[in-house]
Amino acid sequence: MTEKKRRKRRCARGVCNPERTQGLEAPAPKGDYSLVNLQGPGVFLGAHVSKQGGTNDLTFVILDIDGRNVTNLSFAAAKNLGLTQQNPYGLVLLESAGLQNMTIGFPTPLRFHSSLTLKVTVNEDDVVQILANVIHGD
Repeated sequence: MTEKKRRKRRCARGVCNPERTQGLEAPAPKGDYSLVNLQGPGVFLGAHVSKQGGTNDLTFVILDIDGRNVTNLSFAAAKNLGLTQQNPYGLVLLESAGLQNMTIGFPTPLRFHSSLTLKVTVNEDDVVQILANVIHGD
């Protein structure tokens, strides 16, 4: 076993050098917004996208890893599909007065080699702000 492999094994997968990267768009009129762009390699541990305001919940949360789509779901679709409590699918919609929060987290961390992008497409009026946080590691 090489020294490089030995060093990597000292940490559990997804735990080495954890870090939060945040993106904010305020206000967020209709359009596409890239909130978090990470260059790999790395490990995706979890994320959330909070939306304040809006008229019809047709704002889409999109997670791409290494150019492949992992998540592309609107706040309205998450509600209609019943993704309002913890589940093994990895998406949960939480709501409070005036704020919706879509969380993304899978039972196993997801490794990315070249890139991770978290973005939104806003298809509604009156979105006051969108805040995103991605937790990632080595």
